[in-house]
Amino acid sequence: MEIICDSCQTKLNIPDEKIPQGKKASFSCPKCKGKITITPGEMDEPDAAGDASGDLRDLGFEEESLEDGDASAADKPFQFIEEEGEIALVCEADPVVRKRVNDILTLMEYHVTTVSEAREALRKIRYQNFNVIVVNELFGTDNPDENGILIFLERLSMETRRNMFVAMITDRYRTMDYMMAFNRSVNLIINKENAGEMDKILSKGLTDFDMFYRIYKETLQ
Repeated sequence: MEIICDSCQTKLNIPDEKIPQGKKASFSCPKCKGKITITPGEMDEPDAAGDASGDLRDLGFEEESLEDGDASAADKPFQFIEEEGEIALVCEADPVVRKRVNDILTLMEYHVTTVSEAREALRKIRYQNFNVIVVNELFGTDNPDENGILIFLERLSMETRRNMFVAMITDRYRTMDYMMAFNRSVNLIINKENAGEMDKILSKGLTDFDMFYRIYKETLQ
């Protein structure tokens, strides 16, 4: 859906499937901070196969209501950028590693969002198609095999997932272990011991990802 702010005429774009269906949703314009409201009549019926709310409930997270009277609605799932921007999400509790990843992605000209807890990350992923997600396998959990964010990403449709680069930070596996990356349904593994080389590792991973899917999409066409 294309949305235009009535106050400053900034054009915003959000996938239809990311808009809460049958509810009035309000959020702040990222440029002028004016209030933008989407009414139920502007929204299409959801595609049952693409509705992620069930996945959230399966992971123990309740879908939040964004009714017009909710004073904090603007600060919850909607954080739009203008159409030409690419966005990244960083899910890392270690402040040193988090800053390192944030700085690298910012230099790569991504609009970076960092989160402090898994619930916040899942809320953002549900409503936005991030181009890049960097997540520590222990973020929000003591058991890396029960990481709610990684489980949610694994359940996404292939159409959505193939447009999203996911890097997993770990202390269990080798950096760029592609077999383990395939096993964990991520695109790249980065061992924390290689944090000093994370710029080169992320750059190579993203380049390989873009090249692979460019060829794939050209083949489909």
